[in-house]
Amino acid sequence: MQKKQKLEKLRRWRIRKQVQGTRERPRMSVRFTNAHIYVQFIDDAQGVTLASTSTRSKGIPDRDRFAANAVTAKRIGTLAAETAKSAGITTVVFDRSGAKYHGKVKALADAARESGLKF
Repeated sequence: MQKKQKLEKLRRWRIRKQVQGTRERPRMSVRFTNAHIYVQFIDDAQGVTLASTSTRSKGIPDRDRFAANAVTAKRIGTLAAETAKSAGITTVVFDRSGAKYHGKVKALADAARESGLKF
């Protein structure tokens, strides 16, 4: 199992070399675990997280019923877009952290696009 995790980390680092966020166009980093979904908007030039949301955020109603599935990913994508808009973010660079673009990742990205974020 350690080898699999090491390869996943190397894949994320390889992607991170090419996907860089700025203050005007931050990196939207999406991370899925078995139980939770995390979204961060990161300015890589400054090394600062501008905004974030997840299934563990206290401001989300009914957060105890969320799971790491496509239905929840849609809701988190919408909430992430609203959080980004409130922080003044309209365009982002999408970082899926090495995950394939289907299922949960696609649902989250489509929901964020429908809510007004531009990738």
